Amino acid sequence: MKNPTTEVPMAQQGDTGTDRRSARWDAHRTARRIELIKLARRAIHELGPNASMEDIAAHANTSKPVFYRYFGDKDGLRHAVGEFVIQRFRAGVIAAGRKSNGNGEALHAMMLAYLQMASNSPNIYFFVTASPSVDVLTDPAGAGGRMREGALNDFFDELTSMMRERMHAYMGIAPGQLASPALELWPRASIGMVRAAGELWLRAPETKERPGIEELAQSIADWLTHGVAHQAQAERP
Repeated sequence: MKNPTTEVPMAQQGDTGTDRRSARWDAHRTARRIELIKLARRAIHELGPNASMEDIAAHANTSKPVFYRYFGDKDGLRHAVGEFVIQRFRAGVIAAGRKSNGNGEALHAMMLAYLQMASNSPNIYFFVTASPSVDVLTDPAGAGGRMREGALNDFFDELTSMMRERMHAYMGIAPGQLASPALELWPRASIGMVRAAGELWLRAPETKERPGIEELAQSIADWLTHGVAHQAQAERP
């Protein structure tokens, strides 16, 4: 007599085999997608942020239809590379802010980490942040369905929250309290200012007029905490 506790119906056996094949195929597609993202990142680093899908595919020694099959279009590839790259940005910038004690020190550390990572590959930075329809740095939630859930949105939400915490601590605002409605806009607005300063610096030619990375990081931190008047007083003879 067959033991009903050990016998597996044929349909169930077939389902298990199908599930295993499906799992292997999913794993293969995930690995291939990550490989293509890395190849695209390398191509953009060398070719520039305006590289076409054809140029990227040729540099990766594959065909353009392969990239379209995995990412849909260039904007889809941009989002995929952005999700991959922003993990490092998030880890570096947030960690720099968390491990610093004073509010001014934390801002300086965060600005320095941001500038260092962006300067490692300006081409990748400008490719990831380019968006014809929406500014993903100041309005990440409006960047379309593919960007609403993921590392980029999480990064800016966490960064805004940290900037708000630092602002409240600097102003002596008790936990649970709010600053004025206008000041509560500062955390998100400051991200736009940091981006603008950083991108001007990245595009500036390598001359003596271009500030060093440490000088710029400190200046941005001073602008955020004291404004230009404080810095102007310090530079007066």
